[in-house]
Amino acid sequence: MKITLKDGSVKEYAESRTVYDIALDISEGLARAACCGKVNGKVVDLRTVIDGDCELQICTANDKEGLATIRHTTSHVLAEAVKHLFPDAKLTIGPSIDTGYYYDFDHAPFSREDLDALEAEMKKIIKKGEKLERFTLPREEAIKFMEEKGEPYKVELIRDLPEDAEISFYSQGEFVDLCAGPHLMSTKGIKAFKLTSSSGAYWRGNSDNAMLQRIYGTAFNKKEELEEYLAYLDSIKSRDHNRLGREMELFTTVDVIGQGLPLLMPKGAKIIQTMQRWIEDLEDNEWGYTRTKTPLMAKSDLYKISGHWDHYKDGMFVFGDEEKDKEVYALRPMTCPFQYYVYKATQHSYRDLPCRYSETSTLFRNEDSGEMHGLTRVRQFTISEGHLIVRPDQMVEEFKNCLALAKYCLQTLGVEEDVTYHLSKWDPENREKYIGEPEVWEQTEGHIRDILKELNIEFTEDVGEAAFYGPKVDINARNVYGKEDTMITIQWDALLAEQFDMYYIDQNGDKVRPYIIHRTSMGCYERTLAWLIEKYEGKFPTWLCPEQVRILTISEKFDEYARQLEKELKKNGILVTSDLRAEKIGFKIREARKARVPYMLVVGQKEAEEGLVSVRSRFAGDEGVKTLAEFIAQITEEIRTKAIRKVEVTEEK
Repeated sequence: MKITLKDGSVKEYAESRTVYDIALDISEGLARAACCGKVNGKVVDLRTVIDGDCELQICTANDKEGLATIRHTTSHVLAEAVKHLFPDAKLTIGPSIDTGYYYDFDHAPFSREDLDALEAEMKKIIKKGEKLERFTLPREEAIKFMEEKGEPYKVELIRDLPEDAEISFYSQGEFVDLCAGPHLMSTKGIKAFKLTSSSGAYWRGNSDNAMLQRIYGTAFNKKEELEEYLAYLDSIKSRDHNRLGREMELFTTVDVIGQGLPLLMPKGAKIIQTMQRWIEDLEDNEWGYTRTKTPLMAKSDLYKISGHWDHYKDGMFVFGDEEKDKEVYALRPMTCPFQYYVYKATQHSYRDLPCRYSETSTLFRNEDSGEMHGLTRVRQFTISEGHLIVRPDQMVEEFKNCLALAKYCLQTLGVEEDVTYHLSKWDPENREKYIGEPEVWEQTEGHIRDILKELNIEFTEDVGEAAFYGPKVDINARNVYGKEDTMITIQWDALLAEQFDMYYIDQNGDKVRPYIIHRTSMGCYERTLAWLIEKYEGKFPTWLCPEQVRILTISEKFDEYARQLEKELKKNGILVTSDLRAEKIGFKIREARKARVPYMLVVGQKEAEEGLVSVRSRFAGDEGVKTLAEFIAQITEEIRTKAIRKVEVTEEK
């Protein structure tokens, strides 16, 4: 058999060999460093036997697949440590993830002291250097094996596997876990690891299931890499919007109000207001949208027509009981069916289309309590929502325009380089989740794929992430901890017009079904605010700042001059405050810097006598003395153009 290696060279063997044997044949050093392999692009265990021609890559810790294997093996060591120290804990799943690994246990919450004890136990296990051995069992034997070990979650996983699935296990000494692999040859391959945190997580992500305890950790091939990552984790804590947003008094939460229901404080509300006014004016005045305002709730009848009642009811806040009450209502999780009836209220001809409806929509979704986090995942939120009712021949161009608007918003906010694009497709293996025929899905997904390629937008394809009525483009961004959230979405809908009996009159006088685009221009305002807090570490572009200028007086003698300046700045639409406290100017400057105010105007005797201001900024430090008119012209232009000044001075002591 011929084995083609990554560098193009070919190895020939007369008999079958494992991936590890081939690595050893290449060099002992490669065999020692090997973590897993890729056969014809598929990641496999080092123990995998190769018996035919193929392309083979030996993956080390320098490859993402190799690092994932190290982390996966470390999760098994964690599971063994938990069983040593907490024998009553039940095992569930423990995969590698982008930032490391986790393992879920049915057990009481773990404290930091517990994690420290587990780390010590893991070091003992790794030091033993037990080999990891793979073996398989028939289904009934596998079930019995895990039943005897008292692992009900593993039994459930085995029962849910396809009838023809190979059921594999890995042992490391006396510890055995159900797993498909791949894994290292020995625990000695784990060089550097850390348990980072623990939290609650529902079994299989379903709030109807048991609440488990998830332990997160990370692992690297070198101690230096681990230390660098841990230092990075410490640094990003200062950017976590959940901490920084509260410190800056942008938002807060209160237990008696409810989880996932944040309170926007005056500064946070001002930022949201600024973004909302910008988006509404942008859509209405420059992109041809017509604004609507629709109810926050509706009868269940509406959601039954749209299909949300069948496909999304568990995620809705419902009032009433269908068996007892004449009418059942629900808070809206989306605006689309409401805007459809705005369209249906008037008859439309082909000349009227496209109809572009937009709305600043407050929505409600019954998120799981374990998913709540700051402003990124909440139960009440507001989005820049819109729906375009278009002729089929207009669909591609209008979809491109929606992408263009989204990209313009990202550019203006300064975050365009931070996002990834995803074609979210249906899952043909899960037909119950979707409406429509396979041909429609294949056609609409093909259109979106062609659009993204034509626009030279790099994207990945995600099976099973489509809305139940159509595929979409999701524009995602990661928070400081690496979790990815959808910021903007644009959906292709060729199905719901039929359910709502929507039509237009074509040039022949016939009734024709339109297509619909569901889209956001900037997405959820709360989530975007969280994103911007972390992106800018609270140092927002001037146009977004809730306080753009702070006037600092040298002494109380110049308070009246400060008040005059403040009045004039407010006339020009500038958000300004004055610090008239009887404090030293150095203290006032430090306080303004701490508050992340972009501009400070220091006024003393010279400035008051000559009608000047001494300008200090977080962009260039001391910008010198200017007339008030000069400063107003400078800052109003910066605000008008939504400029992002990137030069940041070193903070003065």
